[in-house]
Parts: sequence; C-alpha cells; structure tokens
Amino acid sequence: MVNSTRQCHNDHVACPICNLRKEKRFCPAIHGRICAQCCGEQREVTLECPSDCPYLIQAREHEKPRSAGEIDPAGLFLQIEVSDQFMYEKEHLLMGLTFALAKAARGDNTLHDQDLIRALSALAESYERRANSGLHYEQPVTGDAQRRIVAEVETMVKEYREAEQKHTGYSTLRDSDVLKALVFLLRLAHGRTSSRPKSRAFVEFLFAQFPEKESAVLTPQDAGSRIILP
Repeated sequence: MVNSTRQCHNDHVACPICNLRKEKRFCPAIHGRICAQCCGEQREVTLECPSDCPYLIQAREHEKPRSAGEIDPAGLFLQIEVSDQFMYEKEHLLMGLTFALAKAARGDNTLHDQDLIRALSALAESYERRANSGLHYEQPVTGDAQRRIVAEVETMVKEYREAEQKHTGYSTLRDSDVLKALVFLLRLAHGRTSSRPKSRAFVEFLFAQFPEKESAVLTPQDAGSRIILP
C-alpha cells in the first residue's frame, strides 16, 4: 500500500508541507519541491523566502498595496504631522535614519519587517514622550534584533548632532524632529511590507537605497543631497 504522506494518488511525490498535493515547484526556502498552494499560503508565513525566489518576486509584482484599513491607525501615529516642508528641510536626517535601519538589517539576516516596525514604534513612542515632556524614558523592546535596531538609530542621531555641532558650533536637531522622521519611516515600513510574519519587503527596500555595505561619514554640506553615517 502506498504511503499517502509520501505520495499522491497518481504516484507522484507529494508536497512535503501538506503531504496531500503533488509537488510542482522548487522552493529555495526548504531546498526542495512543494505544491503551488503551499507556496502561496506559506510564503513569508512559515517559509523564510529568499529575496531572489522567482515566485516571491512574481507575487510582489502582482500584490496590491495595503489599504489604510488593513493597518492599525494607532500604529501610524496619525497625531503627528509630517509635512512636505519638513521632508525637504530634514532630508539629511531622513537619509541618515534610513541608512541606520539598513545597517541594522545587514548585520542580521534573520531580521524581518516586523522587527523594524516594532523597533520604530518603540522609538517613536519614546521620542514623543521626550518631545512632549522632556522625559527620556526608553520604551522597552523585546528581542536582540529590535535592540540592535534601536541602538543603530540612537547612534545615528547622536552622530548627526555631533556633525551639526562640529560644522556650525551648535545643533538644531530637536527631539520633535527625530519623532517626525521616525513616524515617516514607520509609515513607509507599513506601506512597504506585506504584513506577513516573515516579510522582508521593507528590508529589501532599505538595501536598494543603500546597496553598499560601507559608507563614509559626510556632513550635510559635504554630502550635498544627503548625510550618510556609518
């Protein structure tokens, strides 16, 4: 009698995930073949899909952007206004923070979009409290990955202020500015991720902005259109 967990009724090898349907496509996440349905259902849910998987790439090309209704409004910090004028004036800050996130992600290939979102949320809550009350209470984060992200961001903010101080003699960066920049990146992350537990769509977006693993320290004036911090 044929073992149904190893073979389908037509004597073709069954998908090792569902043990029911015929395996049809190669899955680089398990280094074996699985069925199309499991590929679709388990992609970035239970499977750690590499960025070069052709089925993942194809799915992202056809995936509709997440609607506002799919995102918890509280997670978007809608009470914080991020104007176009702010984006223009603080372009260097935004680029520096983006680089800090990319650097944290490059240092940990197990990091997912949700780790970045949780870390950015904790940082935004902390900076909102600082901006409103002046209290420097650190919002607790769970997991080493999120702690590394927070550390990279805080280091970047510190170095940004030091760069301003060195060039002009004083720093104009306020906690409210950092808050707005963090909220912008948090909203960007929510918009870029698929929201699946193991999604790395936002991570890969960050890598596309900074393809090089190392960058020199530049002041805003030297950089021209952006500040890049290591």
